[in-house]
Amino acid sequence: MFPSTSPETGRDPWADDAPDGPAGPAGGPAPGPRPAPDDDAGSRRERGPRRFRKGGQPRRSEDDETEPDEEPIEPVEVRRPLSLTVAGFAALLGVGLVLGAQTAGPGHRLPFAIIVFGVQLLFVLAWTMAMRPPALLLVALTSGVVAAAADVAAVQTDVAGLAPLGYVALGGFLVGVLGQLVRRVDRVRVTDSLGTTLLIVVGVVAFATLITLSRIPAGTQAITVCLAATGVALTVARLTDAVLAWPRLAPQVPRGAAGVVVGAMVGTLTSALLGSYLVGFTPTSAALIGLVTAATAVLADLAVGYAEAGRLMAGEPPTMWIARHMQGPLGGFALAAPAAYAMCVLFL
Repeated sequence: MFPSTSPETGRDPWADDAPDGPAGPAGGPAPGPRPAPDDDAGSRRERGPRRFRKGGQPRRSEDDETEPDEEPIEPVEVRRPLSLTVAGFAALLGVGLVLGAQTAGPGHRLPFAIIVFGVQLLFVLAWTMAMRPPALLLVALTSGVVAAAADVAAVQTDVAGLAPLGYVALGGFLVGVLGQLVRRVDRVRVTDSLGTTLLIVVGVVAFATLITLSRIPAGTQAITVCLAATGVALTVARLTDAVLAWPRLAPQVPRGAAGVVVGAMVGTLTSALLGSYLVGFTPTSAALIGLVTAATAVLADLAVGYAEAGRLMAGEPPTMWIARHMQGPLGGFALAAPAAYAMCVLFL
């Protein structure tokens, strides 16, 4: 028989009474101290992960919340000689159209049509040089042909109306757009050219409404009242800007609110005075149509100034000096012509 062995043989004793201290060689080497975390990692854990906004931009930290103040925009200087020159041009344009309307009579529309065609050519020159469409020459030639066709349609049609002028405007716009699509160079910017071509074509056709209006009973008197109010409003507005361009409507636009308001008021007063002398008008009716055309003209002139300031802020180089400053009065008269036609048809 084998000798009996103790049940404790081969077992490790309980470590209850083991001294606290590094383990011996039998227990393996003692674990070394853990390295201290980096400062960046600690600060990142303190701040937490960076959250992203819906747009994909990370949230700004508290240090970046304060943005630098924007630099104040210096207002553009109002040049008095320039304002006086534009006022003189508006006055001459109004006088020429009003006197030309007096030459129109039954069977004698050609002299007035020639005067209107000359103004249309000025409009095409000023607006194409100021707005610079991609195919400048093509748009200018197309607009000139449209102007001549609109004048012929206004004189030769049996019934005085706007339908033939609308057809001419639509045809000219389509020809201008298709002509740019054919050219490979201008095809890229054809979208930008749509608005420019439409404005120029519609503008030259709008002047032809004056010829149509002269064929309507009391149309010549309406042209006199409306265009006189328009010319006076544009002239007084520019003269007021030369004296007191206040309050400024925008720092980049050298125009004042006083000129716009005073010009429209004086133009309305002029139309009321003319209405008291012209047959078929009263001061009230003349003041009404004069107010509409005068306000339309001064607002169109102001809008041209805003458009020019926007092009300069976008970095586009300035175009021909005389074309840019003729653009406002010509645009005002172009928009006042169909307004005069509408007021004459609706209220007279």
